Amino acid sequence: MTHEQFQEWLNRYVEAWKTYDPGQIGALFSADAEYRYHPQDEPERGRDAIVAAWLENRDDPGTYDAEYHPLAIDADGTHVASGWSRYFEAPGADMRDEYCNIYVCRFNGAGECTSFTEYWIQNRGMRKRAIDEIVMKRMAEAGQPKA
Repeated sequence: MTHEQFQEWLNRYVEAWKTYDPGQIGALFSADAEYRYHPQDEPERGRDAIVAAWLENRDDPGTYDAEYHPLAIDADGTHVASGWSRYFEAPGADMRDEYCNIYVCRFNGAGECTSFTEYWIQNRGMRKRAIDEIVMKRMAEAGQPKA
Protein backbone atom coordinates (compact mmCIF):
# COMPACT_ATOMS: atom_id res chain seq x y z
CA MET A 1 0.00 0.00 0.00
CA THR A 2 1.45 3.37 -1.03
CA HIS A 3 1.50 6.58 0.98
CA GLU A 4 -1.43 7.88 -1.10
CA GLN A 5 -3.44 4.67 -0.65
CA PHE A 6 -2.82 4.77 3.09
CA GLN A 7 -4.04 8.39 3.22
CA GLU A 8 -7.18 7.36 1.36
CA TRP A 9 -7.73 4.53 3.85
CA LEU A 10 -7.30 6.99 6.75
CA ASN A 11 -9.82 9.36 5.12
CA ARG A 12 -12.29 6.48 4.79
CA TYR A 13 -11.64 5.59 8.44
CA VAL A 14 -12.66 9.10 9.55
CA GLU A 15 -15.70 9.05 7.26
CA ALA A 16 -16.76 5.64 8.63
CA TRP A 17 -16.46 7.02 12.17
CA LYS A 18 -18.54 10.08 11.30
CA THR A 19 -21.30 8.06 9.64
CA TYR A 20 -21.23 4.86 11.70
CA ASP A 21 -22.28 3.10 8.52
CA PRO A 22 -21.66 -0.63 9.10
CA GLY A 23 -20.72 -1.19 5.45
CA GLN A 24 -18.14 1.60 5.49
CA ILE A 25 -16.67 0.39 8.76
CA GLY A 26 -16.52 -3.23 7.58
CA ALA A 27 -14.93 -2.28 4.26
CA LEU A 28 -11.87 -0.98 6.14
CA PHE A 29 -10.98 -4.34 7.68
CA SER A 30 -10.27 -7.90 6.59
CA ALA A 31 -12.55 -10.70 7.77
CA ASP A 32 -9.83 -11.83 10.23
CA ALA A 33 -8.61 -8.39 11.34
CA GLU A 34 -7.48 -7.59 14.86
CA TYR A 35 -8.31 -4.13 16.25
CA ARG A 36 -6.89 -2.72 19.49
CA TYR A 37 -8.17 0.55 20.96
CA HIS A 38 -5.03 0.59 23.12
CA PRO A 39 -1.86 -1.51 22.79
CA GLN A 40 -2.54 -3.33 26.06
CA ASP A 41 -6.14 -4.24 25.14
CA GLU A 42 -7.21 -7.63 23.95
CA PRO A 43 -8.13 -7.10 20.31
CA GLU A 44 -11.53 -7.17 18.76
CA ARG A 45 -11.16 -10.13 16.40
CA GLY A 46 -12.82 -10.22 13.00
CA ARG A 47 -14.64 -7.70 10.86
CA ASP A 48 -18.04 -8.39 12.43
CA ALA A 49 -16.71 -7.89 15.98
CA ILE A 50 -14.97 -4.65 14.97
CA VAL A 51 -18.13 -3.27 13.36
CA ALA A 52 -20.19 -4.27 16.41
CA ALA A 53 -17.71 -2.59 18.78
CA TRP A 54 -17.78 0.65 16.78
CA LEU A 55 -21.59 0.66 16.73
CA GLU A 56 -21.81 -0.15 20.44
CA ASN A 57 -19.69 2.86 21.47
CA ARG A 58 -20.99 5.67 19.27
CA ASP A 59 -20.16 9.31 19.77
CA ASP A 60 -23.03 11.76 19.28
CA PRO A 61 -23.19 13.25 15.76
CA GLY A 62 -21.29 16.52 15.37
CA THR A 63 -19.46 16.17 18.70
CA TYR A 64 -16.14 14.97 17.30
CA ASP A 65 -13.70 15.42 14.46
CA ALA A 66 -10.42 13.84 13.45
CA GLU A 67 -7.55 14.07 11.03
CA TYR A 68 -4.83 11.49 10.45
CA HIS A 69 -1.88 11.33 8.05
CA PRO A 70 0.73 8.72 7.14
CA LEU A 71 3.88 9.05 9.18
CA ALA A 72 5.88 6.03 8.00
CA ILE A 73 5.63 2.88 5.95
CA ASP A 74 8.17 0.24 6.90
CA ALA A 75 9.67 -2.26 4.49
CA ASP A 76 7.94 -5.08 6.41
CA GLY A 77 4.53 -3.60 5.57
CA THR A 78 3.86 -1.78 8.84
CA HIS A 79 2.04 1.51 8.26
CA VAL A 80 2.11 4.25 10.90
CA ALA A 81 -0.16 7.30 10.99
CA SER A 82 -0.35 10.27 13.32
CA GLY A 83 -3.13 12.74 13.91
CA TRP A 84 -5.69 14.08 16.34
CA SER A 85 -9.19 13.39 17.57
CA ARG A 86 -11.23 16.28 19.02
CA TYR A 87 -14.44 16.18 21.02
CA PHE A 88 -17.05 18.88 21.60
CA GLU A 89 -19.85 19.26 24.18
CA ALA A 90 -22.34 19.78 21.35
CA PRO A 91 -22.21 20.48 17.60
CA GLY A 92 -20.56 23.88 17.09
CA ALA A 93 -19.50 24.14 20.75
CA ASP A 94 -15.99 24.70 22.06
CA MET A 95 -13.62 21.77 22.16
CA ARG A 96 -13.90 19.79 25.40
CA ASP A 97 -11.11 17.29 24.77
CA GLU A 98 -8.34 16.42 22.34
CA TYR A 99 -6.15 13.37 21.81
CA CYS A 100 -2.99 12.92 19.81
CA ASN A 101 -3.06 9.54 18.08
CA ILE A 102 -0.64 7.12 16.53
CA TYR A 103 -2.05 4.21 14.51
CA VAL A 104 0.03 1.16 13.68
CA CYS A 105 -1.57 -0.85 10.86
CA ARG A 106 -0.92 -3.76 8.54
CA PHE A 107 -2.83 -4.44 5.33
CA ASN A 108 -3.54 -7.32 3.00
CA GLY A 109 -3.23 -7.18 -0.80
CA ALA A 110 -6.86 -6.00 -1.11
CA GLY A 111 -6.10 -2.87 0.95
CA GLU A 112 -8.01 -4.13 3.99
CA CYS A 113 -6.50 -3.57 7.41
CA THR A 114 -5.51 -6.86 9.05
CA SER A 115 -4.04 -5.38 12.23
CA PHE A 116 -4.82 -2.03 13.87
CA THR A 117 -3.41 -0.71 17.14
CA GLU A 118 -4.13 2.76 18.48
CA TYR A 119 -1.77 4.68 20.75
CA TRP A 120 -3.19 7.89 22.18
CA ILE A 121 -2.37 10.59 24.66
CA GLN A 122 -4.70 13.27 25.95
CA ASN A 123 -3.82 16.91 25.31
CA ARG A 124 -1.90 18.14 28.41
CA GLY A 125 -4.09 21.19 28.96
CA MET A 126 -7.26 19.14 28.62
CA ARG A 127 -5.92 16.50 31.03
CA LYS A 128 -4.99 19.14 33.63
CA ARG A 129 -8.47 20.66 33.38
CA ALA A 130 -10.08 17.22 33.83
CA ILE A 131 -7.96 16.49 36.92
CA ASP A 132 -8.70 19.94 38.37
CA GLU A 133 -12.44 19.33 37.89
CA ILE A 134 -12.22 15.98 39.69
CA VAL A 135 -10.29 17.52 42.60
CA MET A 136 -12.75 20.40 42.92
CA LYS A 137 -15.72 18.02 42.84
CA ARG A 138 -14.23 15.81 45.56
CA MET A 139 -13.38 18.82 47.71
CA ALA A 140 -16.96 20.07 47.38
CA GLU A 141 -18.33 16.62 48.26
CA ALA A 142 -16.12 16.57 51.35
CA GLY A 143 -17.28 20.05 52.35
CA GLN A 144 -13.83 21.55 51.92
CA PRO A 145 -13.49 25.12 50.68
CA LYS A 146 -12.16 25.68 47.18
CA ALA A 147 -8.44 26.35 47.04
